[in-house]
Amino acid sequence: MEDEGEPGEGAAAAATAGGSADGDATAALARARRRILTPAAKFWVCKRAIAFTAECMEICGGNGYIEDGPMPRLLREAPVNSIWEGAGNVMCLDVLRALGREPEAAVRLIDDLADGCAGEPRLVRTLHALLPALRTAAAHQWQARALAAGLVLLAQAALLRRHAPATVADSFIASRFAGAAGSTGDPLFGLLADPAAAPILLARAWQAG
Repeated sequence: MEDEGEPGEGAAAAATAGGSADGDATAALARARRRILTPAAKFWVCKRAIAFTAECMEICGGNGYIEDGPMPRLLREAPVNSIWEGAGNVMCLDVLRALGREPEAAVRLIDDLADGCAGEPRLVRTLHALLPALRTAAAHQWQARALAAGLVLLAQAALLRRHAPATVADSFIASRFAGAAGSTGDPLFGLLADPAAAPILLARAWQAG
């Protein structure tokens, strides 16, 4: 359960990253986040919603499966997000389009991610691996999904490092960037390395709900 709360906090952070801005430089960064991260976040959240809803049904046991409760309907409708909110490939191509059409925004976003990743080797390695695609987006359409997923995961990690308790940020990074099962692209939940983080993550998830 704690692992279900953790990505929710990261996704919420990514969704609100392009909020209010003060000053020209901050406004330009907010625009870069909105233009590039918004389609990446939509792609990621819609894809994760399916696995997340299935995991929630499993937690409820047999009561989650039968039609007396809301979970069967929620699981049936979860894939609709990737259609109604824009097909996954369309969202990923929109990321590439934004990177190609607004190179200055791409530079600002890269600089912001570099600042947010500084001092954390796993994040720095991931960012460096993404840099060629971020800087030559038009030539990497076949990598669009991997780029969008990596980008939104880095954004979540950087934002959690800035705005969440260290335990939350560290748990997110360990479960998404360690290179083991549960890292980038793996749909599994419940792979947190530190059980001591569970009470903190659960408390924050219940408070947010």
